Amino acid sequence: MNSKDLRDFLFRGLMFESEASRFQKAGIQVGADQTEAEEHLLAQALSPFGVTRRNQALEMARLSAVLFCFENEVRDFVRETLKEKLGEEWLTLIPSKIREHGESRQAAAEKDSWLEGEKTDLLGFVEFGHLAQIIIDKWEHFQVIPSQHWLKQRMDELEKGDISKCCG
Repeated sequence: MNSKDLRDFLFRGLMFESEASRFQKAGIQVGADQTEAEEHLLAQALSPFGVTRRNQALEMARLSAVLFCFENEVRDFVRETLKEKLGEEWLTLIPSKIREHGESRQAAAEKDSWLEGEKTDLLGFVEFGHLAQIIIDKWEHFQVIPSQHWLKQRMDELEKGDISKCCG
């Protein structure tokens, strides 16, 4: 492709993008509706099961998504707080049993390369309950949390999957 063809291609792409956004603002769908496609695929995958079972599965999927997001926000909070307060070596300063547990799980994930997900973040390999232990161990850096008892109680409830006690 020569430079004129490339310039023409890019210009047509920019023109299409500009026109597409005007159509979208006017309420006209341009391109595939990803949400609709995903809903169709989910409905198709669940169709062999009864309505009650499908509804239960969808409720569990919503709960799982909320718990996944919350757990990873806590991981980020711990990581960012300790990195800010203790510097780059913060990971060496968490309780050794927790660090060793994470390292063991990380090594297994690297060995079993079929496992998806981030493999370089050690904190991603510690158990959810370990996060509370890390916070309590480094309590002086987490004074925004009401109390250690409050933290432990909420994290235990979440780990058991009893979101209604924790957040209801």
